[in-house]
Amino acid sequence: MKPRSLYISVLVLVASLTPNGQAEPVAVRYREGEMHGFVELQTLAGKNIAYGESIQTVSGNRVTSRLVFRFLDGSLYDDTTEFSQGRTFRLIRDHVVQKGPAFKQPLDATVDATRSEVTIRSHEKDGNEKSKTEQLQIPEDAANGLLFTIVKDVPEDGAGATVSYVATTSKPRIVKIHIVPEGRDVFSVGTVHKQARHYVLKFEIGGIAGVVAPLVGKQPPDINSWTVADNAPSVVRTEAPLEADGPVWRIQTAQPPVFGNQRGPARRKVKGRMRNGGRS
Repeated sequence: MKPRSLYISVLVLVASLTPNGQAEPVAVRYREGEMHGFVELQTLAGKNIAYGESIQTVSGNRVTSRLVFRFLDGSLYDDTTEFSQGRTFRLIRDHVVQKGPAFKQPLDATVDATRSEVTIRSHEKDGNEKSKTEQLQIPEDAANGLLFTIVKDVPEDGAGATVSYVATTSKPRIVKIHIVPEGRDVFSVGTVHKQARHYVLKFEIGGIAGVVAPLVGKQPPDINSWTVADNAPSVVRTEAPLEADGPVWRIQTAQPPVFGNQRGPARRKVKGRMRNGGRS
């Protein structure tokens, strides 16, 4: 599972606050490859509310990653990210769409690092689409759509890493996120037991704004992410809100697919092959 940047909307909470901290691109330790996985979205109580797919393709040093969640109530979350992986990870373009009753506000936002542009599209009450594009100097370490790609590459025995993030508000701006290693936890899949590296993603707010933010309810919650602790790390669980003031939800790999029951079409198809091809 590679849940990439699901959290653009969360940054609306800090759009009016002053960020702090040094940031720089995260070095590539594990190169990204082709993958197609299935993920699920749950409440922290374990109730499934959405199912989705994570698809990634690679062409040279350029990677395109897409995460789609389809909610049981008809809502949609769709995030497509393009980035390069040379010595470091570099954002090219990130496009996020969220709509439906699961979200307090619909969002259609594009962060284009190559053009230094942020575009936000909305629909007016008359049904017409409104598009607004702002010029913004996007840092080389911008992590929109990349948070849960680069978290795997942050060493667990260091002080962590600080990256930049574009908050897609009516007046887009840059904030900072610090990725902090928090040790290891044990998880299991059936009878198999594994260790996971635990990372906490903290929003850094300095100055007087850092003092005022918790008092006015604008301090965003920490994001927790766990990656498999071996030579092929992958994100296995994330707990975070999907939008500003939204509930904290759990994103994790989905259960294995079901191919029908004993009387279903999949079962009949297998038996048919055995009779015809196996001469039974």
